[in-house]
Amino acid sequence: MEDEMFEQILSVFHNLVAWVAAGAMVFGGLVPYIPQYRDIRRTQNAEGFSTYVCLVLLVANILRILFRFGRYFETLLLWQSIIMIATMLIMLNLCTNVRTAAELNTKRRSFIDFDWSYFWLWSRFVDYMQCVLAFTLMAAYITYLFLDSALFVETLGFLAVFTEAMLGTPQLYCNYQNKSTEGMSIKMVLMWTSGDTFKTGYFVLTQAPVQFWTCGLLQVLVDFTILFQVYYYSRYPQKPVSHTVCHTTSAKAL
Repeated sequence: MEDEMFEQILSVFHNLVAWVAAGAMVFGGLVPYIPQYRDIRRTQNAEGFSTYVCLVLLVANILRILFRFGRYFETLLLWQSIIMIATMLIMLNLCTNVRTAAELNTKRRSFIDFDWSYFWLWSRFVDYMQCVLAFTLMAAYITYLFLDSALFVETLGFLAVFTEAMLGTPQLYCNYQNKSTEGMSIKMVLMWTSGDTFKTGYFVLTQAPVQFWTCGLLQVLVDFTILFQVYYYSRYPQKPVSHTVCHTTSAKAL
């Protein structure tokens, strides 16, 4: 009787842990953007957030969804991508509205101008939606044509996770240029490090495709390298810093 009760308690605990882990995987990626969204709305200033972060995450997650048509992976990861895409579109909408309101006398720029010097610097949210839709349709069509090619499918999966894994490198390079991490949120980097470590472990335990956990390890490596920069530049100050403006600042610096 006691053994049966113990097994039931263990089963309930196991299911609870599984639900918590699943929830963390699906919604954990958007959590860091909540304070950033509130801060932009409060200050009506989006200069501290690079919309190129949204571009990278949109491309990465669209490619990941297309990868699933050729190579099945867990449904939780599919929902994670869908929610991240929605989060990035919400962030883009807010940033565009704030920037447009602050640039009343600036000439409006649109996606259909096809001016590459202003790529991803458009004046209306609908232009970003047009670009995302065009990329999605083009990528989906190419995927449809080459879906029977194992090499193409595996390359698609690698590109999806590798793009996301490279999200921290702009901040890494920015810190190196400035010889300082001043102005970077250490708390945010710690959050990303713990999240990426958990995610990579989850990929390994659930036997996700090799592209997922390999690039997860790369993300963790980038995170720890940024944390090493924090230690190194605080312990060994290089010089008085006149900070470089980094247009491709990562979300990990917010």
